[in-house]
Amino acid sequence: MIETIEQLEALYGTPKAPSLLKVADHVTAEYAAFIKASPFVALATVGPEGLDCTPRGDNGQVVFIEDDKTLALPDWRGNNRIDTLRNIVRDPRLSLMFLVPGADTIVRVNATGRISATPHLLQRFAKSGKEPRTVLLITINEIYFQCARAVMRADLWSGKPAPDLPTAGEILASMTDGEVGGPEYDKTWPARAEKTLW
Repeated sequence: MIETIEQLEALYGTPKAPSLLKVADHVTAEYAAFIKASPFVALATVGPEGLDCTPRGDNGQVVFIEDDKTLALPDWRGNNRIDTLRNIVRDPRLSLMFLVPGADTIVRVNATGRISATPHLLQRFAKSGKEPRTVLLITINEIYFQCARAVMRADLWSGKPAPDLPTAGEILASMTDGEVGGPEYDKTWPARAEKTLW
C-alpha cells in the first residue's frame, strides 16, 4: 500500500510545466468561455458527516460569472436533502467540475462558498416565473483545465445509447420492499419532473 507522499512521488514523478502553468486564481477569458458554455457541473463539498458530490444542471449556462473571482450558482429545485448546502454552512470549501457536451476538456475550480437568499439576487436568476431558493456565491482559489484523457477514454460524447439500467422506481421498490416506487413511479416521473424543473 502507498502511505506516504514520497512513495507517490517516486511512482508518478513531478508534473510537467503545462500541468502547473494552467492554474489561475481568477477567471481568465479562456476559462470564462468554458463556464459560459457549460450546462452541467459536479459540485463537491465536505462536512462533518463526510463528502458529498452533487450534479447541477440547467438548460443553458449553469454557473454565472459575477466577477473574475466570484461565480454564482442558483439552487434550483431538487430533493430537499440539502446535503451540499448543509456542508457549506459548516465548511465553505468546495470544488466544481464543468462539463461541456462535445468537449473533451474539463474545467475545475477549487473555491469557498457562501449561501445567499438576498431577494434581489434571487430575482436576478428568476426563470420560468420562478426564483431559486438560494444562490451559492463561490470565491475562486484556483481554476484550471483537466487533462482530456479521462473523457476521451470514456468516449463520453459518442452518442451511444444508454445501457439497460435499473429505473428510479425499481431502485426505490427494492429498497422499500415495494412500499415506494415501482412502475407507477417511473410512469408518472417524467410529467412530475417537467412541471418542477425550476
